[in-house]
Amino acid sequence: MTLALERPAPAAPAPARVHPRRVVIGFIMALVLLGLSIAASLLVGTREISPGTVWSALFNPNRTLTDHTVILDLRVPRTVVGLLAGLALGLAGALMQGVTRNPLADPGLLGVNAGASLFVVAGIAWFGVTSSLGYVWFAFAGAAVAATIVYLIGSLGREGATPVKLALAGTALTAAFTSLITIVLMADSEAFDRYRFWAAGSLVARGLDVALPLAPFILVGTILAIVAARMLNTLALGDDLARGLGQNLVTARIVCAVAIVLLCGSATAMAGPIVFVGLAVPHVARWITGPDYRLIIAFSAFFGPTLLVTADVLGRIIAQPGEIEAGLVVAFLGAPVLIALVRRVKLAGL
Repeated sequence: MTLALERPAPAAPAPARVHPRRVVIGFIMALVLLGLSIAASLLVGTREISPGTVWSALFNPNRTLTDHTVILDLRVPRTVVGLLAGLALGLAGALMQGVTRNPLADPGLLGVNAGASLFVVAGIAWFGVTSSLGYVWFAFAGAAVAATIVYLIGSLGREGATPVKLALAGTALTAAFTSLITIVLMADSEAFDRYRFWAAGSLVARGLDVALPLAPFILVGTILAIVAARMLNTLALGDDLARGLGQNLVTARIVCAVAIVLLCGSATAMAGPIVFVGLAVPHVARWITGPDYRLIIAFSAFFGPTLLVTADVLGRIIAQPGEIEAGLVVAFLGAPVLIALVRRVKLAGL
């Protein structure tokens, strides 16, 4: 008698083992750094305000005092915007690098920034939009449209939306949108003057009226990022093996794409096209956690806000009595960190 032996279905891969002590210490450091950046954002500015006054303004506010008004109306909203935008950019960068398996992926790779910028330019030049709150919805719509177009183009063909095709489609769309932006701005000097302030990437003049309407989108994007973390661990093995393990590639990429649109669109709408946070933060997280995207997503949620808020604080200090936009400072902060990581870790593939 012969026995028919059925080949067992392959089990889902276990994430690479990470030293628990390293993760715990990294998590504590992330919390401490985030707390310090928030405190610095509330304390530092062109107007010197003591820590006691800041504490009083937060927990016993008195609107008749000028210092309390500065804290409540300027520094608190600015800090909240930095935290939300940094959270969104950090998570979006981790998702982009995971779903495309490209270590250089950031919000610019899939055309998100270019789409947001094009729609903001259109809003300024053709619809007379002048306020930050007005830019928000144009930027969000542009990011969503760009990501949708990139995914549709990348899905053409027999293999569907592969990482290489998505990256190429995003690069091509970015080039096309950038050309359109240049054409519009060259024909309208007033639109150029307004656009360049938004495009620099800054937390200045961004208040709660901008942040609060976009907070629900960031919340949904964060939840989707958490859900996608396990999917990214499987996708990192390659399409063929992921499919053999039972992973629905279309579903995984759609979940990641929706999360990226929500996160990148919201962050770009709030703070402008800040690109380096989403590029550098996942690498810092990966250096601590290893390749497990469940941990990379968690750490990126802390490091993103810390980097952006810290950059904003430094921008207030180094150019007093003026300021340097956070988007410019982020590049100076993040570039050395990323160079050091590239020298220490092989980043050819994720």
